[in-house]
Amino acid sequence: MGNISCTADTKKELVRISSVEEHRSEAPDSVACYIITVSDTRTIDTDTGGPLIQSLLEAAGYTVTGRTIVKDDYEDIRELVYKSSVHSGIEAVLLTGGTGISPRDTTYEAVASLLDKSLPGFGEIFRLLSFTEDIGSAAMLSRAIAGTIGSTAVFSMPGSTGAIKLAMERLILPELRHVMREIYKRS
Repeated sequence: MGNISCTADTKKELVRISSVEEHRSEAPDSVACYIITVSDTRTIDTDTGGPLIQSLLEAAGYTVTGRTIVKDDYEDIRELVYKSSVHSGIEAVLLTGGTGISPRDTTYEAVASLLDKSLPGFGEIFRLLSFTEDIGSAAMLSRAIAGTIGSTAVFSMPGSTGAIKLAMERLILPELRHVMREIYKRS
């Protein structure tokens, strides 16, 4: 067999891939997740978003510690997200609903007010995926947001099941363990 030569760009790509894979290999096996549905009209019996998130998390090997519904009220959302983020048995909080631009949509503001560090790439990539794979230009109306509160990861996504499936399958499920590895990392 002949020698295989690599270009400088190929070598850089291999280093990048090995670094990401190394981080993923150091990530925890599971993450304890709490699910919050933001809605003025849904009940535990009529909620479709929360159960979808739960089933996707569990199928991917994550632990769901609980699920609740909160009215689309800034103070109520903020209080519940904060209490969840400081609970010792919760490592990640996943919210669905209230991310639009109607006067009642306050999830973005409530979550943003609590974040220690934001992950702007989550919302940016989510909107790009929504634009190209799901709803076209209406994706600009989404205010999906993510970040950290202390050592808790927080992801807030729209309430439609299509948006949840997209955010979960393409972004959250593949990277949540990696996100937690970074949060727990000691310099």
